[in-house]
Amino acid sequence: MCEECGCGLPEDVKNKAHGHHHEEVNVYRSLLEENERQADGNREHLFEHKCFAVNLMGSPGAGKTALLEALVRKIGDKHRIAGVEGDLATDRDAERLRKLGIEAVQIVTGSTCHLDAKSLHKALHELKLKDLHFLLVENVGNLVCPAFYDLGCHLNGVLLSVTEGADKVAKYPVIFRKSQFFAVTKIDLLPHVDFSLEQPKKEAKLLNGGIRFFSFSAKTGEGVDQFADYLIKEREVVFS
Repeated sequence: MCEECGCGLPEDVKNKAHGHHHEEVNVYRSLLEENERQADGNREHLFEHKCFAVNLMGSPGAGKTALLEALVRKIGDKHRIAGVEGDLATDRDAERLRKLGIEAVQIVTGSTCHLDAKSLHKALHELKLKDLHFLLVENVGNLVCPAFYDLGCHLNGVLLSVTEGADKVAKYPVIFRKSQFFAVTKIDLLPHVDFSLEQPKKEAKLLNGGIRFFSFSAKTGEGVDQFADYLIKEREVVFS
């Protein structure tokens, strides 16, 4: 995780702090505190424009981009949506969203395995927030580091595909503790894999009693309505 690998530290800081554990921990703590301040600023900015932001986390291949596409198709005619895509390289996911006719900003992180509040702040200034109802943020594919960096979004959620195995909640508990919702994806593949929906749901509830659970297939559309309704209602609560 970030505290151990220092993935959130600039290279010059990591080099200087190498071999000095306490110095590296202090620098890391300072970076997290600065990230929290920027996240608070992002929240204010989003609230001012009544733009509801959702941070989607999960492993590469969990179906994050497919879910964004499904949501645009499902509610994009009534709700104005934009996307922010985080990847180490390429703008392929942003292009997928642009093909659906929505604004999409690509954040290329290079070697950094998560988005942070500063990178999202820059992306916000590339979007017309006053015209948006929803901002859907796809974090870098990772079940560890994104959990430690608050972006300033209204909701944080984690996706887990049935092809990843039902044991991931127990193996990566932090991201499930930090999330308001948990969704199992690609349920159209359930007949072809050994995956129990009840196991990860039960384990997530033990870690986080308030977490909301969903299951859906972006390919067939099963369960997408319920998830879209959840987002719409959560937005209404925030801006009522």
